[in-house]
Amino acid sequence: MAAVSSMSKMYGLCFHAVRQTAGLKASRLLQRRGFRVTVVQLQQPFDSSLEKPQFPGASAEFVDQLEFIQPNVISGIPVYRVMDRQGNIINPSQDPQLSKETVLNFYQKMTLLNTMDRILYESQRQGRISFYMTNYGEEGTHIGSAAALDPNDLVFGQYREAGVLMYRGFPLDHFMAQCYANADDLGKGRQMPVHYGSKDLNFVTISSPLATQIPQAAGAAYAVKRENINRAVICYFGEGAASEGDAHAGFNFSATLECPLIFFCRNNGYAISTPTDEQYRGDGIAARGPGYGMLSIRVDGNDVFAVYNATKEARRRAVAENQPFLIEAMTYRIGHHSTSDDSSAYRSVDEVNYWDKQDHPISRLRHYMTARGWWSEDDERSWRKQSRKTVMEAFERAERRLKPNPELLFTDVYQEMTPSLNKQRESLWRHVQQYKEHYPLDLYEK
Repeated sequence: MAAVSSMSKMYGLCFHAVRQTAGLKASRLLQRRGFRVTVVQLQQPFDSSLEKPQFPGASAEFVDQLEFIQPNVISGIPVYRVMDRQGNIINPSQDPQLSKETVLNFYQKMTLLNTMDRILYESQRQGRISFYMTNYGEEGTHIGSAAALDPNDLVFGQYREAGVLMYRGFPLDHFMAQCYANADDLGKGRQMPVHYGSKDLNFVTISSPLATQIPQAAGAAYAVKRENINRAVICYFGEGAASEGDAHAGFNFSATLECPLIFFCRNNGYAISTPTDEQYRGDGIAARGPGYGMLSIRVDGNDVFAVYNATKEARRRAVAENQPFLIEAMTYRIGHHSTSDDSSAYRSVDEVNYWDKQDHPISRLRHYMTARGWWSEDDERSWRKQSRKTVMEAFERAERRLKPNPELLFTDVYQEMTPSLNKQRESLWRHVQQYKEHYPLDLYEK
């Protein structure tokens, strides 16, 4: 009987709690409904004689003619530029008025990146590293955008933004260490070459799958917005990556959540071997911005000043207004997609030579500096010699360094080693001991 009495009391308490919860839910529901009614009451009275669409999902007018909207509703989104191909300022009001020291820094970073690319590309061809991707022809997009950001801004890269890291101060030794996967590599030798990252420089480590960084950047920008600090996020990607479903998700999330995010698309003409005319039928990537409710601009990616101006203004407004911006930088990938690609199979030598010789971001900036007496042929020869020497010294140091300790294969995921990882670790060392002639452990750190 005592047990029955206790159960009866417990049932009574639970029933009372349920009734209270139900009452609270009903009260909240009424509050919500009351709020909705209040909102409706504040709206302007509907005038049926106006016959304006009242659909909540779009802003439009009624028409009485059947007509499909053409893909290109305008002749084409214009390309914003500051300099012509000879380095002349077209509109003085758009000149960013950067100091001589700043412009020289732009040029030296762009050419240093170019030199590093040449040496590491040849290194891969000689079998010294396993893989590499050059940045030839796209240096202006890197340096112009990086210079317009705050050092505290968070960067999500794809895999062709080494210049952004270089501008932020990532040392040549760290570039080399990552590509050689030696003991100095910040990633401890776990990533493919060119998959850089730096927590200190607010550069999220690159991952191979295309476009995964786009929704990640939207989430990071939403977190930044909630922190309410003077900080933005920039997300780089190629026009090929914009064909991935992740691009849609990232664009839509950032717009609806009103995030301080700059989407920076490098439209370099090719998604590996697929040219743009086989990738999309619309007017490039910038044309997609309005569909997501984003402010968009198309810039000359070979004009470092145009890239700088556009990124600086987008960054300012993204933070001040909490909204995303889409920048499409029109440029050209002069090099192969990677060391696994032979671009001569799908494009002509003449096409590549035009962009290399006639419309290169480095030569355009050099024309600008030369016209102002800031750079000479002697300066060029001296800098090229010095920069090559600096890169080669870092290259040689990287080759001499030992590889990371194999034990690092099992760290940094769990705080304490799990039984399954311990089993794998023991299996590895049994295998290495059994076939030690194939595993020169003297090349690895102890």
